[in-house]
Amino acid sequence: MLLSITTTRAPATDLGYLLHKSPFKAQEFDLAFGKAHVFYAEATSGRCTAALLVDVDPVALVRNRRGPAGEGGRLDQYVNDRPYAASSFLSVAIGQVYRSAMAGRSKDRPDLADAAIPLEASLPVVPSRGGEALIRALFEPLGYEVAVKRLPLDETFPEWGESVYYRVALKAVKPLKDMLTHLYVLLPVLDNDKHYWVGDDEVEKLIRHGAGWLAGHPEREQIARRYLKNKRSLAREALSRLLAEEEGVEEGEAEPKAAEREVNLERPISLNQRRLEAVLKALQESNASSVLDLGCGEGRLLAALLKERSFKRVVGLDVSIRALEIAEERLHLDRLPPPVREKLQLLHGALTYRDRRLAGFDAAAVVEVIEHLDAARLSAFERVLFEFTRPKTVVVTTPNSEYNVKFPNLPAGQFRHGDHRFEWTRAQFREWAGGVAVRYGFDVRFAPVGDEDPQLGPPTQMAVFALAQAA
Repeated sequence: MLLSITTTRAPATDLGYLLHKSPFKAQEFDLAFGKAHVFYAEATSGRCTAALLVDVDPVALVRNRRGPAGEGGRLDQYVNDRPYAASSFLSVAIGQVYRSAMAGRSKDRPDLADAAIPLEASLPVVPSRGGEALIRALFEPLGYEVAVKRLPLDETFPEWGESVYYRVALKAVKPLKDMLTHLYVLLPVLDNDKHYWVGDDEVEKLIRHGAGWLAGHPEREQIARRYLKNKRSLAREALSRLLAEEEGVEEGEAEPKAAEREVNLERPISLNQRRLEAVLKALQESNASSVLDLGCGEGRLLAALLKERSFKRVVGLDVSIRALEIAEERLHLDRLPPPVREKLQLLHGALTYRDRRLAGFDAAAVVEVIEHLDAARLSAFERVLFEFTRPKTVVVTTPNSEYNVKFPNLPAGQFRHGDHRFEWTRAQFREWAGGVAVRYGFDVRFAPVGDEDPQLGPPTQMAVFALAQAA
């Protein structure tokens, strides 16, 4: 199997410094399943191509129990595509032979290691159990220009038809370390197999190599599942940790304790119940039949939505796997009548990434969520919700910081919840909501939640956004 990487950034031979492999000599490396060879097909100032050739020994695979599963006497133990098709074997070779390059280390060209440079990766034979569509779905969202050609089963006998193998070329301007990392993760995903045992160590690898790009990939669930050899529990764990890290959420004891403090503060004025009632009323008045609960937590609003017949489809999304598990228990999903159960779906995901599963809904509720986002994530959230997801109605609630002085057990200057990044005054909330409405084509109205103080306002403030009618 072969991988060639080409750059035209002058002097192109600097590729040797990035790969830690000299353009002027061939090198050989021992692998557990064969040998890897690195050589340069061309090395000029204007263009340089490094080739990684992996020579797999199919008999050694069987002897070392690294080949296809099955009885030792089965033919597919000896006759298979592993010696020539890009797969987890090539991924392992990339990780071992190009380890320093993938980590972004270059002693002689440290500035170049982080620089975006023109690159082209060529793979003559790639197995794709999902066809050309999967190849494009994996690489195009990462900014690659993808060229794909399907290969025949046998060029001598065209009547045999086409194979599941493709010739693939990827072009992009990006750091070499990013391209190598993407190939390292995605080649086994295309093949949908790995030649070695998959366990907790592979979860750690996926989290490490997926940092900064996998959480926002539209195919992240499929990538995690296939990379981890379709072990769904491992895939859920990996995605949960990746998304939680991206959102700045700590899954553990600290979060429940912080949430408990907020609940205890607000319990004497029944604020949580009144907040849910206000949101539910706003959603009913919008005449929505499909509703998103974004940041659904443990499912309190979901429970209220399920009781209303007017809501035909209800989806709850949260970044915390544990919160979704609690929601499932709280809602007694296993005991709900089939018509009620069928209209509910719980999704694991982040609020700050586009998610096609959230498209086409009439309304969205965002209850006590935005204050958990820092400025950069809040901006990303705005675009995801108001520009891309774009429901007809959006209901947002958030604490009114002016009211905090009325909570006797809340020290001055502290937020109600330990994970809050901010708590806005009424003027600040109106300024933010008004800006969102103007930027994305919504009308907005405001409503108090809870008993209003003449000077301080209500304990919770609510904005109801309605998609403006086109002129």
